[in-house]
Amino acid sequence: MSAMQPDGGETTRKIIHIDMDAFYASVEQRDAPELRGRPVAVGGSRERGVVAAASYEARVFGVRSAMPSVTARRLCPDLVFVKPRFDVYRAISEQIRAVFAEHTDLIEPVALDEAYLDVTRNRQGLPTATEVARAIRAAIRERTGLVASAGVSYNKFLAKVASDFRKPDALFVITPAMGPAFVEDLPIGRFHGVGPVTEARMKALGILTGRDLRALSLDDLVARFGASAPYYYGVARGIDERPVRVNRIRKSIGTENTFSEDSADYTVLAGRLAPILDKVWGAAGAKEVRARTVTLKVKFADFEQITRARSLPGFVSGRDDLERIVLALLREAFPLRRSVRLLGVSLSGLEHGPASEPRQLGLAL
Repeated sequence: MSAMQPDGGETTRKIIHIDMDAFYASVEQRDAPELRGRPVAVGGSRERGVVAAASYEARVFGVRSAMPSVTARRLCPDLVFVKPRFDVYRAISEQIRAVFAEHTDLIEPVALDEAYLDVTRNRQGLPTATEVARAIRAAIRERTGLVASAGVSYNKFLAKVASDFRKPDALFVITPAMGPAFVEDLPIGRFHGVGPVTEARMKALGILTGRDLRALSLDDLVARFGASAPYYYGVARGIDERPVRVNRIRKSIGTENTFSEDSADYTVLAGRLAPILDKVWGAAGAKEVRARTVTLKVKFADFEQITRARSLPGFVSGRDDLERIVLALLREAFPLRRSVRLLGVSLSGLEHGPASEPRQLGLAL
């Protein structure tokens, strides 16, 4: 892959984004041969359960993560539910991280199954980033029996887009010559950093593709999207200057989910928290940080929102501990006068720490 920016300037960056295909579900199919080729959902099968992950066989029927289990079973009556085994997933992600480390020290984990790698200079002396990505995918398959998709490009944004472009079992390259034109035809919902709410706002403004986004000036974007405007302005032109960050301490780690149906029922909302907790726990572990403060965000149907937080004398001791704290915070918000449209969970008071249980968050990728 040429090491040039789309404007013709020189650059030394060669970025790979690795994303494991249907990670949790693929692990379960690997370990239980009777599940191979069948639609599998990792999560709770009870009435208020939520799908944490779905195999590609299940996705054909429209089953997705964060979907209520009753909806998933209605879409796919033959769906097999499997309880998550986070200890197993963490152990496998450590194997994957070891493969990355054979090629570069510049690794930015995003989750247990996802990471950015800067392979501008790679340890094996391979001539292109594409060959590095090919070697990594082969080693992961050989050592874990699992499939990884890889995106290769000259920045993080396009590497992320590339890894998702032809999933599963894909290796896709977006060269500097391809980048700007590729972004022009990209649906706005495929832009990393554009969530469902922002996507809806953009579509309401007539922004359907990268070409539409590029037509707006930076001032127009600032007026409509505030602090995110410079990022949108850059990526619409195939430009993303963010480096791959190693061991970066963030002020907080969090995620949130807007629901297709509002609810004021505690049991329903508690069930909807499960995939949110999984993502937060996985992100904290992948970045190898431990946290002292847990915050729950609740946004109501009228868009008013509240937060509830709890700071600990020590660190969050594990996912079960995180769930216990968050459910207690949710309970404190009751009784509710309005239905809830969004829940979010974040961790703050972060410090780097080794991966050990039960004292601290530390799930290595």
